[in-house]
Amino acid sequence: MKLHNQILLGLILGAVFGVSAHVFARDAAWLGFVNDNVANPVGQIFLRMLLMTVIPLVFASISLGVAGLGDLRKVGRVGGKTIAYFLLSTVIAATIGMLLVNVVRPGGGMDPSLRELLLETYRSQAVGLQAAGDRTFGVNTFVNIVPRNPVQAAASMDMLAVIFFALMFGTALTLIPKERARPMISVLEALGDVVIKIIDFAMKLAPYGVFGLIFFTTSRFGWEVLRQLGMYVAVVLVGLLIHATVSLSAMVRILGGLNPVVFWKKARDSAITAFSTSSSNATLPTNIAVAERELGIPPQIAGFVLPLGATMNMNGTALYEGVTVLFLAQVFGLGLSLPQQVIVVVLSVLMAVGAAGVPGGSLPLIMVVLSTVGVPPESIAIILGVDRILDMCRTTLNVTGDLTAAVYVARAEGGWRPEMATAAQPEPTAAS
Repeated sequence: MKLHNQILLGLILGAVFGVSAHVFARDAAWLGFVNDNVANPVGQIFLRMLLMTVIPLVFASISLGVAGLGDLRKVGRVGGKTIAYFLLSTVIAATIGMLLVNVVRPGGGMDPSLRELLLETYRSQAVGLQAAGDRTFGVNTFVNIVPRNPVQAAASMDMLAVIFFALMFGTALTLIPKERARPMISVLEALGDVVIKIIDFAMKLAPYGVFGLIFFTTSRFGWEVLRQLGMYVAVVLVGLLIHATVSLSAMVRILGGLNPVVFWKKARDSAITAFSTSSSNATLPTNIAVAERELGIPPQIAGFVLPLGATMNMNGTALYEGVTVLFLAQVFGLGLSLPQQVIVVVLSVLMAVGAAGVPGGSLPLIMVVLSTVGVPPESIAIILGVDRILDMCRTTLNVTGDLTAAVYVARAEGGWRPEMATAAQPEPTAAS
């Protein structure tokens, strides 16, 4: 059985057994024993394996993403247009998610006693995991982004400071001679590979961790949590659909001059591969092939924009992270002010840049955003059971968003016209 099917099975079984236990044996001694000694510990091990990858994942991914631009003094037009498009589309995606979650309020309306029990449960589990720094937002928030000691910032989970240091580190790598920068880039690439492998280990535990987390949650809190979880999933999926059919399609039409219907037909292979693998990195070869063969994008443009996009352009991830943070804040009755929500949008964009292009790569980073705005990071347990299907959907949007960027940059550089996409044909396979 494939991993995503195992995770789905763990979700279903955990929910069924958990709700049944809540209905028929909520006060039984054996249920408390199972939760305290089996279900919750297994889930917590899974969460901690993800959490321990946060610092190296953010540092390596963001540093490499910036360093991947090459010499900033020479990249010039193409790099500037590419980054501007990435930021614009990602900010639009995150904003759509925030607007939807504020209008629908999927985490609102929960019974106050249930909310208090949830808050008490997850706050006690989150001891020592909160990000460092002042919770109030003001001038000092931006001053404290610049760390006095980056190692201390990493040890205390002050992620804004870590992100700033990673951005500076990556920028500095582009400004020193390539032969001096290459060894450090190799180290960062190796570090990224190691972290991704650790996430792979954690994801092998995911079916059991998801079962334990969902069983623990539903056996204590019952059906109400699952009902609100369904609303959360609906908000994320609707947000992704709106961004794909409205925002990205409009950008393809306006900035790329290409009929969106033609674009989505041509992007089909990339979308299917992304959906099935949940990995931007694994889809990259297919995406480059689709860009060159189906859309007629010049190889030098596709070879620059798409690898960079696989690391930095995470539209779906930014939308998902913003919705998740506000949903969990609503569940716990923690109203976030407008400045705090702006911070969530900014962090969602930055964290999307730092998300590894592998299944589950954004989960540790969501815990960082939660912690930064005062929501217990361990509360992510509530949504982990449905993350896999959402991961498949947001990765599809991430990958196709990279293709829209390639269309725009190729047209802006003058080496591509929309008619070239219509005329482009798939390269014959060896079998044919």
